[in-house]
Amino acid sequence: MHPCDDFSIELADEIAQVAFGVQLGQACNGQGVIFLQGTLGMGKTTLTRGILQAYGHQGAVKSPTYTLVEPYQLVDKLVYHFDLYRLADPEELEYMGIRDYFDDDALCVIEWPDKGAGVLPEPDITLTLDKAGEGRNALLQAQTVKGAEILQQLRTITG
Repeated sequence: MHPCDDFSIELADEIAQVAFGVQLGQACNGQGVIFLQGTLGMGKTTLTRGILQAYGHQGAVKSPTYTLVEPYQLVDKLVYHFDLYRLADPEELEYMGIRDYFDDDALCVIEWPDKGAGVLPEPDITLTLDKAGEGRNALLQAQTVKGAEILQQLRTITG
């Protein structure tokens, strides 16, 4: 594992969250696994909307709470948005063929990843959203070499 590499940013409001999501999506270049953590209402889906906009998605983004995964085929990128909030047992992920989603040509964004512990692959980035006044603080931690490369690219984009 790559030594933990961190990136932290204050996001004043929903507009800032979406804009940062776009930058994160650009830094990922359509590949990787991102674990999105934070309590209900922290803006995980809002951030995901920005990630999808980085690849040209213009429509609404709703959390796939009941279907568990929403695929987005965008121009030349494939993004899978997972929401595991209602997952009762990580084994359910095996039944839906979870491993088929994690290939090198897709970006997987996973809300509530703790619900899939033991089944999900190691994330490249763990992103935690916390309340910061009226806005949010986003803490990104690289968990792999690829994650560290994404954070380096993100620093270049946001710098």
